[in-house]
Amino acid sequence: MAQMVHQYLIFETAAGFCGIAWNDVGITRFQLPTKAADATERLLVRRIPGAESGNPPPDVADAILNVKRYFDGEETDFTGITLDLEEQDAFFRRIYDAARKIGWGHTTTYGALAKELGAGPEAARDVGQAMAKNPVALIIPCHRVLAAGGKIGGFSAPGGSTSKARMLELEGVRLTPPAPAQQALDF
Repeated sequence: MAQMVHQYLIFETAAGFCGIAWNDVGITRFQLPTKAADATERLLVRRIPGAESGNPPPDVADAILNVKRYFDGEETDFTGITLDLEEQDAFFRRIYDAARKIGWGHTTTYGALAKELGAGPEAARDVGQAMAKNPVALIIPCHRVLAAGGKIGGFSAPGGSTSKARMLELEGVRLTPPAPAQQALDF
């Protein structure tokens, strides 16, 4: 079977330089922002050897506009974007489909996502592995999937869990416990 041709584009957002790659089927890779265009390009191309820089077709150009809006703090929905995840494991694709439904400003946990798929609590680890290997982070909002107890958990993108927390804060998600509603009396 012939290998599909990939093209990519590096573009600037309010958070830094992102990268997106696509083929004739859909978007195959997305690189979360770094501070430098060449760093983003290196990270993206490393995962798709042989890809060539190109001009995005209209659907990819729309995805890029949505990414820019997202990092400008505008509520954004990526569920209509066409992806090509055929190279991913079948169970991971099911996890990704479920994760795509987590909307702006909402979160879930690895365990809850596993349960939603009809798997037992042991599958939470598989969900975590799928999120760590997510080829299109943000478009599949792995940053909205937290560890047990609402803890931030890991994040394999540049900046690690700090980037994950910033993305959630951008969406209005507060990860720290709320301040007490009533102050203690000093006596």
